[in-house]
Amino acid sequence: MRDIDAIAALQDPVRRRLYEYVVAQGREVGRNEAAEAAGVARTLAAHHLDRLTEAGLLASGSRRLSGRSGPGAGRPAKVYTRAAGEHSVSLPARDYRTAAELLAEAAEEAGLDAGLCAAARRRGEALRGAAAPCGGLDEAMEVLAARGYEPHLEGAGHAEGAAGAAAAGVVRMRNCPFHAVAERFPPLVCGMNLALLEGLLGMDGPVRARMDARPGECCVVVEASKNNDD
Repeated sequence: MRDIDAIAALQDPVRRRLYEYVVAQGREVGRNEAAEAAGVARTLAAHHLDRLTEAGLLASGSRRLSGRSGPGAGRPAKVYTRAAGEHSVSLPARDYRTAAELLAEAAEEAGLDAGLCAAARRRGEALRGAAAPCGGLDEAMEVLAARGYEPHLEGAGHAEGAAGAAAAGVVRMRNCPFHAVAERFPPLVCGMNLALLEGLLGMDGPVRARMDARPGECCVVVEASKNNDD
């Protein structure tokens, strides 16, 4: 029932905008910032943010947004980030997570990593279909966003033009669609994820996927291929 209640909390359009904004930032967000982004009053934003926290969709804390400490630094403000828990609803009840974990456990014990990665790469290629490999990081971000990876560009340089700037950065992903299973079987599932994205984005085009694990984010990053740097 708690999962149903959490998802129901997003039915309100203002609440959903606030949730999506907080999640997209990848950092703590204060009430004033969230209210401005959603185009609502601070008191209304505070109400909805607290409702999202009660539903388990956001986590809240407090800190001084000024970055200062000591006398004159101001009172700590309430801040929000995405909650660590996951929510899913299936009617009637299904337990695909347990099945995925059992299959991952069996594959790991049997040493089927290579076979799993080959299957994942084929699945990625099938999802891409007849389309050519991704033409650049902007296109890759659209593909990744459509599959729930929540991509964001990090470290873009000052190259001329939007394409040049994008090519200088690395696309990281705030969400791993396989997070629950990856936590229990990281080498197996992260390798599968990399192979899936290699097939989906292409291995011989302007972008490439590679491993670069970072706490709280997907283990794979996407960047410009080395042979496209010049």
